[in-house]
Amino acid sequence: MVQSTIDASSEKYLRGKYAIVGVGETGYTRGSGRTTRSLGTHAIRNAIVDAGLKPSDIDGMLSYGFNDSTPSPTLAGDLGIRLNFYMDVIGGGSSIEALIGIAIGVIEAGMCKTVAIFRAMNGFSQVRIGGTNRQGTVAPLGGEDLFSRGNGWMSAGQMFAPSFMRHMHEYGTTPEQVAMVKVIHAENASNNPKAYYKQRVTVDDVLSSRMIVKPLHLLDCCVETDNGTAIIVTSIDRARDCRHTPAKILSVVGRCCKPRGDNHFQHGPISRVAGYYAKEILFPNAGVTPEEIDVTGSYDAFTFTTLLQLEDYGFCKKGEGGDYVSNGTMRLGGRRPNNTSGGHLCEGYTHGIAMVIENVRQLRHDADDSCPIGPDGKRQHSYDYREGGCRQVRKVDLTANLGWATPGQGSALVMTNI
Repeated sequence: MVQSTIDASSEKYLRGKYAIVGVGETGYTRGSGRTTRSLGTHAIRNAIVDAGLKPSDIDGMLSYGFNDSTPSPTLAGDLGIRLNFYMDVIGGGSSIEALIGIAIGVIEAGMCKTVAIFRAMNGFSQVRIGGTNRQGTVAPLGGEDLFSRGNGWMSAGQMFAPSFMRHMHEYGTTPEQVAMVKVIHAENASNNPKAYYKQRVTVDDVLSSRMIVKPLHLLDCCVETDNGTAIIVTSIDRARDCRHTPAKILSVVGRCCKPRGDNHFQHGPISRVAGYYAKEILFPNAGVTPEEIDVTGSYDAFTFTTLLQLEDYGFCKKGEGGDYVSNGTMRLGGRRPNNTSGGHLCEGYTHGIAMVIENVRQLRHDADDSCPIGPDGKRQHSYDYREGGCRQVRKVDLTANLGWATPGQGSALVMTNI
């Protein structure tokens, strides 16, 4: 069924004409002792090597450059790359899938041929998103900050909490249900040698951790890390000459908004997120339904962001997210595993690009877990998901990444190995 729908109308939607062919990252650390220039350069280099390409094969570069990143032309020069197109943008966790869409567009327009997309950040040791002000400056209030920061909403948790609280009020969602997101992602991370937090946790561990802003406990919140991450996007014709099975891009949604993208609660249900609208682009353009997706990578800045997105993208009915995230569906070995690397809650915080990297590896059947590498150079996955074991999903043909900037803004991506 998937193959037949992928072939239909491929020219209309650019479905399957582009692919991610290389992925790379540095370690996920706290206190990297390196500049974002160094982190970004090494991540891109790792992705180029992973793709089986040379630096001279890259002629486009895109990045999410907010906070403390380094501009694309600087990294390109360090790598010996001359760019025909580059762009550094801001936009939070909705950036990565949107940048993948931009990469497709500029290649399709003939502006370049192969694009490196990266995120480099010292998100713990330098500029912490919550605002420790290590950069030593205080920006004046402007735009939507006049409302949010002017009223004490200084962090993402403070800004998003009303949506989470409203969902609990409307649908009876319980903290115990939502804590299972952390429990499951921690299980996945325990099988990920590069995850920052590898410790498995229980629901009681989550609920007994200190309250940050109601209803978010400490363990409901993502980890802060220093890291560089990168992916390589090119046409499917070029992808066939690369090192790995390409992760073909079936559909992208870039920065879809609710009717109000800033103070989103002024229009529509407070607990509704941008995925409610994005799914009407994402799945028709991909030619598949949510039910056909094998693995999801749902942005987990907080446990609740995963729940709200999985509902509004149509993986379960509205109000049933509490059951969906707690009934085993998302576990390795479950119907639809989510964030198999451990995600932002456990592996490291990367504004979503690492979850795209993970789904690319899942589609290659090459999750970098603790399973041994065989004589053929391929990892011999055991599908034993006990602690310290495997995290490769046994059968995975279709993945979805669900990016998040705020409840009112989001991006998404569907990929396949077929």
